[in-house]
Amino acid sequence: MKLKKLVMLTLVLSLTLPLTAMGSGEGNKPGSGAAPAAPAFTDVSVHDPSIVRDGDSYYVFGSHIEAAKSTDLMNWTTFTNGYTTPNNVLYGNLSQNLAASFKWAGENDSDSKGGFSVWAPDVFWNADYRNADGTKGAYMLYYCTSSTYIRSAIGFAVSQNIEGPYTYVDTLVYSGFTANEAYDANSAINKKWTNTNIPQLISAGKLDGESGNWFNADGTFANINYPNAIDPQLMFDKSGKLWMSYGSWSGGIFTLQIDPATGRAIYPGKDSVTKDGRMVDRYFGTRIAGGYYKSGEGPYMVYNKDTDYYYLFETIGWLGADGGYNMRLYRSNNPLGPFVDAAGKSAVLAEDTDNSAVGNKLMGNFLFKREVGDPGTGIGYGYVSPGHNSFYQDPKTGKMFLVFHSRFPQKGEVHEVRVHQMFMNKDGWLVAAPYRYSGESLEKVNRQDLIGDYKFINHGKRTTADIVESSYITLGKNNKVSGDGNGTWKTNGQNEAELTLDGKTYKGVFVKGWDPMSESFAMTFTAMSDDGVTIWGSRQEEKTDSQIVQDVLADLTVGDTSRVIANLNLPLEGARESSITWSSSNPSVVSSEGVVTRPASGSTAATVNLTAVVKKGTVSEAKNFALTVLPYTNASLSAKYSFENNVIDSTGSFGAGSVTGNRIDNTGGTLSYSAGVVGQAAVFDGNSGVRLPNKLIDGNQYSVSLWVKPDQLTTYTTTFFGAKDGFNWVSLVPKGPNGDNTMVWSGSGVWYDGIAGLTIPTGEWTHLAYSVDNGTLTVYVNGVQKFSGSNFPDIFTGTDSVFSLGVNLWDAPFKGQLDELQVYEGALSPVQAAELANR
Repeated sequence: MKLKKLVMLTLVLSLTLPLTAMGSGEGNKPGSGAAPAAPAFTDVSVHDPSIVRDGDSYYVFGSHIEAAKSTDLMNWTTFTNGYTTPNNVLYGNLSQNLAASFKWAGENDSDSKGGFSVWAPDVFWNADYRNADGTKGAYMLYYCTSSTYIRSAIGFAVSQNIEGPYTYVDTLVYSGFTANEAYDANSAINKKWTNTNIPQLISAGKLDGESGNWFNADGTFANINYPNAIDPQLMFDKSGKLWMSYGSWSGGIFTLQIDPATGRAIYPGKDSVTKDGRMVDRYFGTRIAGGYYKSGEGPYMVYNKDTDYYYLFETIGWLGADGGYNMRLYRSNNPLGPFVDAAGKSAVLAEDTDNSAVGNKLMGNFLFKREVGDPGTGIGYGYVSPGHNSFYQDPKTGKMFLVFHSRFPQKGEVHEVRVHQMFMNKDGWLVAAPYRYSGESLEKVNRQDLIGDYKFINHGKRTTADIVESSYITLGKNNKVSGDGNGTWKTNGQNEAELTLDGKTYKGVFVKGWDPMSESFAMTFTAMSDDGVTIWGSRQEEKTDSQIVQDVLADLTVGDTSRVIANLNLPLEGARESSITWSSSNPSVVSSEGVVTRPASGSTAATVNLTAVVKKGTVSEAKNFALTVLPYTNASLSAKYSFENNVIDSTGSFGAGSVTGNRIDNTGGTLSYSAGVVGQAAVFDGNSGVRLPNKLIDGNQYSVSLWVKPDQLTTYTTTFFGAKDGFNWVSLVPKGPNGDNTMVWSGSGVWYDGIAGLTIPTGEWTHLAYSVDNGTLTVYVNGVQKFSGSNFPDIFTGTDSVFSLGVNLWDAPFKGQLDELQVYEGALSPVQAAELANR
């Protein structure tokens, strides 16, 4: 727990409110009281946020030397300057200050080549720390530096000001060391264990020598059993002892005792095992979770006096938007464990098995889906890969908060800090509110306000990139639950929630939360089963079937009806599971499924009347759309690179391309030529690419056509690439991340997959083409349309974008041949696409 001077003591002395806190006032009267003011939010991006309070301000410190502060947990302001050095806000001269840790990892080394990797700090006030000048008390910042997935180090620095700068003191734990001299790729650091602090600890009598168990038979680091030294978190236990939990993937999460006076570790010194058979390593400490290379990082431990339990948070899965990152919870009577989940399963894995079955899953990927007719805009409210959390409890109000970072549906790798209130359920387990904190308090509820329709999320136990979308359940007046879950519900008259759905009982609370879609405070529930599955519900406004039908009709649209040029997305379901059926006056032009067949180039536009019938219960009503379907028009050639022993645009509109190294902005590559589809083709050796002129495409109506003959297929490797910046790009990929499909892929602020439904072969020529027509993407393979979709991002309009062949900003270069690159203004017609693919 990370609190200011007085607050640190509350980990032991406070947390004395009842397990289910009760509010006062008029909250128990149906619909009573004036509506509270709408909350305001100011968001920041701080990865791996660790919370601490100082005076009236809350601080979150995170990876990459990012930090922010707030006075209300809703509006945040950053005050750091990232890896800037010298004059780094937190570290001053970063390179010099943390030089001792950087000697092992994290500065211009291996996967941190060209920069720094300083991650996941934890900050707290330690009144017992003895400063160099003899005074006591300091803000302590424990950090980690890292260069690979296992070679890392944990150190600490101190300051008299929470906002820094912090002065380095010592490096405590090293990982990834080897028995003999060894080096990682792109690294000059000798990984031999004698280059850590271990020899000094042995000489000082603090360790019982070197352990042969640290190494595999070949002398490499045995990370199946031992941790990656990252993600430190500090906590005082109920007796005043200070503990550091740390670790990631590899051998799991470990705990070491820390001397409050010096900030240094009190190493076990000798190897042993706990009474329940867990490892105690002389150097790394006691294993409390994970192992066997399985995911698990960001540990955070907190003590609760009411339950007399230590709660251990851990995040499993991969942190990226496609990684299924999700938060888990365990508890123990001892900071050294054993920690178990609600089902009694140990946090420490006994074998190499799927770890998603272990731990209470607090939250994973989810979406309170917005259907046609629902309030708000967009796809709804949800998170992707929420995790690496910290925790805070207010010593005055007793409110408890889960603080974490999250990505979001359809927003790629963009991440922000989120704070959700937490509550203790009847069985002494913490559960998280469905909505972000907006100032709400847990109050007595009235049964009448609980009855109604709810959007329902069951987080399950899986670790998956899939997003759990909401369904519907109804809490009936007769205490029955119907809809997509059947059973019963009840409350204790205060705020406890207990739902039994399909034979499983879930316990939690009813609490109001700010629904950003309806822009109102909605009744919600959060509850957990005895096997660690969390469910959420968000009550919907009470409406008749007729009102629901009218809402759907008012919201229903098919886009611009005056210039239909692509297939239409025709929803079949509206709000509250209402149905939508479609019919067409001319199915040969626009089918009832939304398939559009445009007139040929030179023809006149076609008109179609499309009718939607919306039905809910016995109520139904129709809505008509008069559509004008435009004929195809031919695109005009703007650039052509035929690779006749050169990289010259034969139209003369653009300059020649230039050979690059293995990235779009690297030098040193080579390009050769051999027989192609037409004359010569460019031969790419897997280490080189071609930089094309900037602004090759400038607009949102364009097409790209080329012949491709790959020697090999590697995921993410591009053939044709264009980018406004590192977050806005388009790539024509022979083997993409979506089922290995050939695809037009765009990211990463917003991800878009234009999948072809196939993977092109190696060793033979394939024609690929794609067109963008004001947001409509069409993908062709060998002249045949394989994909059409809407809402493709406008990347290139008005930008000085960069373009390349065979290389991008990150991934393995293309190896094989490319021929006849042609770029067009406007979208190719199907006839043009077929002609270009005709050899």
